[in-house]
Amino acid sequence: MIRLEFSGELWHWVGPAPWYFVTVPAEECAVLQAASKFVTYGWGMLPVNVWIGETEYRTSLFPKEGRYLVPVKASVRKAEHLEEGDEVTVRLELRS
Repeated sequence: MIRLEFSGELWHWVGPAPWYFVTVPAEECAVLQAASKFVTYGWGMLPVNVWIGETEYRTSLFPKEGRYLVPVKASVRKAEHLEEGDEVTVRLELRS
């Protein structure tokens, strides 16, 4: 079981369906990429359980330019009082 913890800035992607993300640091991405062939589905997405603060949720990491992005849902941002630019500690567990 792969479990990781890291911190990163919450940023906003503006597009047809705007989302907020935290980018997984390069070192942790290397660990995820090594395991990806066993759990990835469609476009290299990786299924994970995520904890931010006291909030737990299921999502999938988005691959982008050799890194992974953690989507942060509106309900999580609201529950944890997060705004764009905040430093966020993310714990995640790769699901199979």
